[in-house]
Amino acid sequence: MKLAGIELRRVRMPLVAPFRTSFGTQTDRDVLLLRAVTDEAEGWGECVAMDDPLYSSEYVEAVADVLRRFLVPALAAHAPADATAVAPALHPFKGHRMAKAALETAILDAELRAAGRPLSRELGAVHDRVPCGVSVGIMDSRAKLLDTVDGYLSEGYVRIKLKIEPGWDLAPVRAVRERFGDDVLLQVDANTAYTRADADLLAALDPFDLLLIEQPLDEEDIVGHADLSARVRTPICLDESITSARAAADAIRLGACRIVNIKPGRVGGYLEARRIHDLCAAHGVPVWCGGMLETGLGRAANVALAALPGFTLPGDTSASSRYFRTDLTEPFVLDEGHLAVPTGPGIGVDPLPEVLAEITTSIEWLPL
Repeated sequence: MKLAGIELRRVRMPLVAPFRTSFGTQTDRDVLLLRAVTDEAEGWGECVAMDDPLYSSEYVEAVADVLRRFLVPALAAHAPADATAVAPALHPFKGHRMAKAALETAILDAELRAAGRPLSRELGAVHDRVPCGVSVGIMDSRAKLLDTVDGYLSEGYVRIKLKIEPGWDLAPVRAVRERFGDDVLLQVDANTAYTRADADLLAALDPFDLLLIEQPLDEEDIVGHADLSARVRTPICLDESITSARAAADAIRLGACRIVNIKPGRVGGYLEARRIHDLCAAHGVPVWCGGMLETGLGRAANVALAALPGFTLPGDTSASSRYFRTDLTEPFVLDEGHLAVPTGPGIGVDPLPEVLAEITTSIEWLPL
């Protein structure tokens, strides 16, 4: 495979409703898409970095800059023969995993399209559809929260995740349990909003029989998560802390988590995500696929990953309508609480040309 160049394309997509977490509120998505052009096929990668460095240190402008100045030129120098050679070529550059993930994904998609192989089969998927949960942002009131959860359950979502922060934790969880009962699969996500001093507060969530508490403490506080895991009955799940298979191995060894959320963009790509899956499976640690408000391009790849055998918990691979009135691809539609795994070559979906043209804000070509 000979790589001719990488197209950087910025698109902006409004969300159907504001999405509030402990680190901010999003009303739209400024997405950087990568199109890898080779002598055999073209492939797409979606960068999950946000506008501002709030969820992680990466943000869209920085991703475009590091791709332009360092990562794409490194590929030009190394001429990778396939996608497995991308990570070694980019290894000298510290961090920037979301940028690396988007670049590797675009090249992997092109490679698989040329070979006629679906991403799901390449990764080792064993399912043709995956169960879907939904992430519910922080609301202005408990009444609005209950109405929102009721709507998602009516649509068929099999698991509810509530975003929490200090002051919005016990009361909303209690309200959801009282309204919808103990049979609803329920978990919470703090996005690092708490400290070690909040251990008793987090332990107070134990009676609500939650699937997990996701990333309660700072991403670098692995020891704090280990201590917290020993004090609360609810399983601790790590998200922001898991940046690689090595980080996952360390967290498991220290007892910092009993469940892992795998986000391919956060860990550097789908090949590293598969390594984390394999590591967790070997240690008996359940995993699930997190989401970053992806368009249909990123959602397709996430659904393929979530079809691997170790993904035993429903992920955040929601239907397109959860976030967008018009998706970039043919919409992903919920079917009895599940999404079908794409079967076409590569990620199995393509951008809709008319939608892509309408939402594009800039295009830059980086030749190799």
